[in-house]
Amino acid sequence: METQKLLTPVNSYGSQDGDTRSSLGSTSLQPEEEELRRRLKYYFMSPCDKFRAKGRKPFKLVLQLIKILIVTIQLILFGLSNQMVVTFKEENTITFKHLFLKDYSDGSDETYAVYTQADVYDHMFYAVDKYLAIPNETIGRYAYVHKAGTNQSALMLCQQYYRKGRIDPANDTFNIDPKVITECLGVDPPVKMASPLDSEDTIPSHLEPDRSYRNFTLKFYKLINVTIQFKLKAINIQTIINNEIPDCYTFTITITLDNKAHSGRVKISLDNKVDIQECKDPSVSGKGDNRFRMFFDVVVLLICVLSFVLCTRSIIRGLLLQHEFSQFFQRYYNQEICLSDRMEFVNGWYILLVVSDILTVSGTIMKIGIESKNFANYDVCGILLGTSTLLVWVGVMRYLSFFQKYNILIVTMRVALPNVIRFCCCVAVIYLGYCFCGWIVLGPYHVKFRTLSMVSECLFSLINGDDMFVTFAAMQQNSYLVWLFSQLYLYTFISLFIYMVLSLFIALITGSYETIKHQCEGEAAVTQLHAYIAECKDSPRSGKFRRESSSSCSIFCCCERTQLQENVLVVN
Repeated sequence: METQKLLTPVNSYGSQDGDTRSSLGSTSLQPEEEELRRRLKYYFMSPCDKFRAKGRKPFKLVLQLIKILIVTIQLILFGLSNQMVVTFKEENTITFKHLFLKDYSDGSDETYAVYTQADVYDHMFYAVDKYLAIPNETIGRYAYVHKAGTNQSALMLCQQYYRKGRIDPANDTFNIDPKVITECLGVDPPVKMASPLDSEDTIPSHLEPDRSYRNFTLKFYKLINVTIQFKLKAINIQTIINNEIPDCYTFTITITLDNKAHSGRVKISLDNKVDIQECKDPSVSGKGDNRFRMFFDVVVLLICVLSFVLCTRSIIRGLLLQHEFSQFFQRYYNQEICLSDRMEFVNGWYILLVVSDILTVSGTIMKIGIESKNFANYDVCGILLGTSTLLVWVGVMRYLSFFQKYNILIVTMRVALPNVIRFCCCVAVIYLGYCFCGWIVLGPYHVKFRTLSMVSECLFSLINGDDMFVTFAAMQQNSYLVWLFSQLYLYTFISLFIYMVLSLFIALITGSYETIKHQCEGEAAVTQLHAYIAECKDSPRSGKFRRESSSSCSIFCCCERTQLQENVLVVN
């Protein structure tokens, strides 16, 4: 009994050593191999060629175009609503600063502070007085919020101080117990003022609030901070412009007089946190109907779920075809498929679309919750919808990549990316070293180096050529040694990163572009996988690709594929 080897691969897939294939082996293997080549060629075709090959409508292409349109419209509608929410919050915050902070002016947040005990009392009592006088003075429509509980009040005036604090600078001695004590005093407006303000009546004299809070004494020698916290309600009626039901807002306002540094300078700040909820019994004549928005969001959900199903199906089919291709070569050629050819079956564009579908579905569900007033996390919803829209528009480049002239950007990015990543890893080590050094040495003397994030932002601006003179000029010259070090630090960083690092970074991308350009002008490099597929000479219009689609198929299911026969041809 004589055994003859079927195939012996040498350099590329499908190559043979002489005439080792027998006529029997060639006859039995050729139909299956041609079918596999045809299926591989069809998998890597463009949507237009697939339509010519099998006559199937490009459902995924049409679906993605529809998704781009509706996701963009959804983002614009959400952006308009979010813009009104942010504007209403910011304008109310500015209003509160002018109402409750004495002698406040716009843009003075960093320098707004007091320096005497009398000024601390004046600003503290001024804020409480203005709070009690809201119904008679404010232009906006605000209502008080009384806290629940027997020991809670509408306004809480608190001071925090060390349990024991004795400081004697004359003798250079101190005695501090770091345990923090909190002492609070509740202040309530008159009962009439606790209800919503539906009239223009002033407060009767017999309902004047209790002024006993003016007896609140501060322990300056061990004081950490003073906080004034209260809540106010308001209604954002400007949403009627976008045909939305107005929201009810609860503002939690905290005024802080910060003395933790004990430097003689007490910084004053106002923080405003917003809680949005559905108003009770809203009534808007002729407007305020959210049914269209809810219906549109449901349509977006259905489109994205369908896109997710189709793209996931395509990814799975690609992986199955990769496995089948690998098994075929392992059995008939005794050859392993290299990793680069395996990755050809993993379509990154489909993965990008799947991620965008997941983000869109998550963001749309949150958007529905926001519109139904179940919660009001606009920031997370904005991140989800914004990122998903970005990925959807980036996914459009997949269809441009089928045209050679438009594919140059994608191919250049793909070729340059590995080298760029390796280069950036090396540069990041030097960059972090400069960040830490600048933060430690220059932080006390330069406003742009106070924190690590500020240092990183400043250095990145210098790389792009921004604010160079300002950065040099802002350096304080209190210490000649530190000033000399700052000059050496800035000059070496600018010289290294602008003239060397940035130039090399651009050279990497330019080199990749030149390589791709020469390949486009000459003969393009072909991988072993595509060289093997190129042996299939059937054109999309030949009609041979329609043989596999004789059975009925739909866009929701995969077509039945003829499995390869698992047999080894042995000639006795």
